[in-house]
Amino acid sequence: MAPKVDLTAMVDLAFLLITFFMLTTTLNKPSAMDIAMPDKIKSDVESSVLIDENRTATLILGEGKFMWYHGDFKKPISSSKVPVDIEKGLPAVIAQLKAKISTMPNTKDMIVLIKPSKEARTKDVIQTIDQLKGQHIARYVISKTQIEEEKQLLAALQ
Repeated sequence: MAPKVDLTAMVDLAFLLITFFMLTTTLNKPSAMDIAMPDKIKSDVESSVLIDENRTATLILGEGKFMWYHGDFKKPISSSKVPVDIEKGLPAVIAQLKAKISTMPNTKDMIVLIKPSKEARTKDVIQTIDQLKGQHIARYVISKTQIEEEKQLLAALQ
């Protein structure tokens, strides 16, 4: 007769350990960003909000690159002519625009319009928001790109 090993105790111990670790482990908590969304009231949708163009800077995001302009798209106060890399150039551009806007007369603080194009990745939007928060810019909006803005970005990328 061959000797046999009884594994019942070891299996029992394994299940006890698995149960213990499952109950005591903390799972990753989802990290969400606070986003303030306006209420959708019919009268609010029809009325437009006027913002001083001296205070606004617009970032048009592409895939890993962005273009920017200060003021109105058709008559910008200043703008980029070529796309800039988001990881390398965004902090410098934000600091430059913040300094320029803070020296203009009758301006409070900078308002940044983030406009991701169809080619923009989620990573690009998150990096942009992180840079804005890192430079203590509290007012920013994520909005849709205009057709002309997206055409200019695509033409500059090619």
